[in-house]
Amino acid sequence: MFLGKFFKNIPKEKINQNRRLLLANERTFLSWIRTSIGIMAFGFALERLEHFYFVSQSGVKENYLVYFYAGLFLVFLGASIALLSAYRFIKVQMDILNNKFTHSLIYDVLLAILLSSIGFLLVIYLIK
Repeated sequence: MFLGKFFKNIPKEKINQNRRLLLANERTFLSWIRTSIGIMAFGFALERLEHFYFVSQSGVKENYLVYFYAGLFLVFLGASIALLSAYRFIKVQMDILNNKFTHSLIYDVLLAILLSSIGFLLVIYLIK
């Protein structure tokens, strides 16, 4: 197991004591993963559907680059959110198991900034 070395020295009784916290952390991680998959799927669909519409239907490449870069940005954003949430998940798991958990706003703020960039992208699109 890839992450086995992180959790190998943790006694089973600590895991049993903190079951609820560990499972809540896992549910949070999985919801962030679902969000990142949705964002990546939206970016992929945006790029592919607009490619189909603009290039295949009309034969004209107008506005194609805008959709290409918007789709590429959304896929990159989704992948970034997945990586950041995985890092946060491992850090919080270890903190819970070592009884030294302190809430840090930096990850939440960073994830909010990444997600708000989608809103800014949509605003720029709607203005044009």
